Amino acid sequence: MEIMRPDKIRLEAHASLHRFVDEHRVPSLELLAELIKVPSDNPPGDCRPHAVRAAQLFRSLGFEVEEHPVPEDLARSVGMISATNLVIRHRFGPGPTIALNAHGDVVAPGGGWTFDPYGAEVKDGWIYGRAATASKSDFATYGYALLALRSLSERLGGTVEIHLTYDEEAGGEIGPKRLLLQGITRPDFAICAGFTYLVVTAHNGCLHLEVEIKGKSSHAARPELGHDAMEAANHVLTALFAERRRLAGIRSTVEGIGHPTLVVGLINGGINTNVLPDQVTMRIDRRILPQEDGKQVTSDLVQLVRDSVKSLPGIRCETRIVMLAEPLTPLPRQDHLVAAIKRNADVVLGEEIPAIGAPIYTDARHYCAAGVPTVLYGAGPKDPSDANAHGPDERLKISDLCSATEITARACYDLLTGST
Repeated sequence: MEIMRPDKIRLEAHASLHRFVDEHRVPSLELLAELIKVPSDNPPGDCRPHAVRAAQLFRSLGFEVEEHPVPEDLARSVGMISATNLVIRHRFGPGPTIALNAHGDVVAPGGGWTFDPYGAEVKDGWIYGRAATASKSDFATYGYALLALRSLSERLGGTVEIHLTYDEEAGGEIGPKRLLLQGITRPDFAICAGFTYLVVTAHNGCLHLEVEIKGKSSHAARPELGHDAMEAANHVLTALFAERRRLAGIRSTVEGIGHPTLVVGLINGGINTNVLPDQVTMRIDRRILPQEDGKQVTSDLVQLVRDSVKSLPGIRCETRIVMLAEPLTPLPRQDHLVAAIKRNADVVLGEEIPAIGAPIYTDARHYCAAGVPTVLYGAGPKDPSDANAHGPDERLKISDLCSATEITARACYDLLTGST
């Protein structure tokens, strides 16, 4: 009786995974199309209907689907109407647990589309629709990767879980973070939805800070009787734009990220044209490098704002943290995860795939904060701009969906069998 060497077993398993994915190109695309057709824009964030449909679709594939509804008051606390987290688990045997997380909430389509954002139209090898890339595509990627693993006759160890959540656009507090805090999941590794076929090992954090500047109104004919909140806002803006120029000179130690950024995205204030403004409110977006500490960044920015108006009589300045998302940073054992994905991506795609950082922020950070080695990887092109993610006519190349599915399945196989 011939005893197979481990490397031969692995190669045969990878070949079987390839065949399964190739044979299921059409149904995996059909799954993605059905998911695109159900709107789940956030805001407004009424995402329970999409979760209901996703649960139906995954059950039709033979999965057991756990539904974890988010209480309505909790959903509203993050600016949403409804959300339900879905968890799919398959336990092969003793061993590590790998979580595959994708989010179903999406940014609204906006203008400029030439395709129906919810039409899931296929043309010239691409599928078009909102979240075709970010990140309903990875519902299909991860679902069919797990189906491929289940199709193997070989006995595997460990567990693969699929986490389908609905609050990435709102920060991930009631999605991945809630699943982790409630003990619904305790994974050893996490692969979270990507937007490119590069392996993302770190990403920026983000601070959203609201600044409210208060003065005293008076008639425009007698401005000396009041305290001009608009003038004070100008002092704040001058200080913020000087800080932005300073930040441009700081470089991240992580390839692909660049430097910290600062944007004043919203300003609102004033009563009428003939009234001295008594209040101005602004919202600041400050991106945080992986080597920075979010709390320290917040403290420094708040102090900068307050110092900019302290010499102005009659002006009060209040700040409120709208959101503080810490960066995704490398953790011990992340290298095992990176190696498993990168090695298989290099083979399937026929080119060396780099592991880099990204200047965005995602809800993957919640796995990292819980001590889970995490990377971003999923269906998408090499250059995210090719997919128009979050833009009009968002699209995904069908071959990229198949490649990501096979690479995810092969990487999970290697992690479950210790072939790292």
